[in-house]
Amino acid sequence: MLKYLNTDIVFQEIPDETTLAINLTGCPCHCPGCHSPQLWADVGLPLTEESLDTLVAQMDNHITCICFMGGDAAPHEVEALACHLHEAHPALKTAWYSGRQYIPHDIDRDQFDYIKIGPYIAHLGPLPSPRSNQRLFHRQPDGSFSDITARFRKG
Repeated sequence: MLKYLNTDIVFQEIPDETTLAINLTGCPCHCPGCHSPQLWADVGLPLTEESLDTLVAQMDNHITCICFMGGDAAPHEVEALACHLHEAHPALKTAWYSGRQYIPHDIDRDQFDYIKIGPYIAHLGPLPSPRSNQRLFHRQPDGSFSDITARFRKG
């Protein structure tokens, strides 16, 4: 079962979106230098369709996107919640920040408008670093994904 520790409205994780970031716990990646090691533990509240709907309702139409921050221990549950969002809240975009190098092949990527992949590797830096191994992809109208990581870099 997916659990979340907290949420926050963010403006930088997904370009051009006002995003409700949901910090999922139980992360199996344990990246050295992780900025959120508190998310490694199996703590927090269950994230279900009902609790997700409550979080969306509390935002009172102030968000344009939901971003699942983590969830690598239960990727099919992340996919199911993204599917629910598309059905129950079709105006919202969905995003997934995964610390894995690849999204599992049996995950329906069409459930996501954005997918970030890549573990944090300190000497390569986060998304804004030109050396970063992390990548953010945006689903295009034809269903393909384009790499938009460069949008995080200034200059």
